[in-house]
Amino acid sequence: MALSADLVDFLQSKLSALLNRQVQINSTKPVSGGSINQAYCLHSNAGKYMLKLNSRYTYPNMFACESDGLKAIAATCTIAVPQVILQDELDDDSFLILQWIETRKPTEAASKLLGRQLAQMHRNSTGYFGLDSDNYMGSLPQSNRKHHNWTSFFIEERLQPMVKIGVDKKLLNHADVAKFETLYNKLNVLFEEEPSSLIHGDLWGGNYLISTDATPYLIDPAVSYGNREFDIAMTTLFGGFSESFYSAYHESFPLNIGWQERIALWNLYPLLLHLNLFGAGYLGQVRDGVEAYV
Repeated sequence: MALSADLVDFLQSKLSALLNRQVQINSTKPVSGGSINQAYCLHSNAGKYMLKLNSRYTYPNMFACESDGLKAIAATCTIAVPQVILQDELDDDSFLILQWIETRKPTEAASKLLGRQLAQMHRNSTGYFGLDSDNYMGSLPQSNRKHHNWTSFFIEERLQPMVKIGVDKKLLNHADVAKFETLYNKLNVLFEEEPSSLIHGDLWGGNYLISTDATPYLIDPAVSYGNREFDIAMTTLFGGFSESFYSAYHESFPLNIGWQERIALWNLYPLLLHLNLFGAGYLGQVRDGVEAYV
């Protein structure tokens, strides 16, 4: 889908003011951007940029949330993210312009570096679980109301909202709800609480890049301060991470004993989200996941 002339003019004007030079967009090329956003490589006389585009009315503040998440990760000075160049809106178009990253396939060394740097990011903590603002997980709003522990945060801000959507869509029944209630009542004995960590929040294999100079970059965050096992669990859900990544992470910041046994527990949240977005094909995994802990 071609960009409108009005949007191209607006982008050129904004970039020119930002960079203090006359910016001319020479061409736009569609690139992979997931199911929510349109994505383009902008070729300009000032270089190449990533443009992400969607509807401001369908997904209000989505790119503002993404921008804030990238900046929160960048502020830790632990792992790279694409630089946020510009986030703005024009009519129904909401857009985010990011640094363009030339990529390559992960090497063993790059995977190890990703593991070590993620571990260092996870050492950034605060006195609560949550965030100062809400954001998105995929295309669904995500509440980050603050809690004093991970147990209450995971129940009230992660599982319960997704279960409610599932019930409203008639994807979950009363028996499913009862099993989740049982899980809520015993969750605090299934793991050991630890201080919160800044987590990416949507860390599947499509949300990191390896640049041509072998630098790992995190993209598309859904950040909060949470339990770092959540990030590690999600890396196993759709593949894309090597054993080198896990070994480097554990050498840098060992996880609590039994973390492997809790992978399916933390993955209930992204599986519920996929159930609510994509339908009953994920119902079996959700039911197997909750059944394993009740």
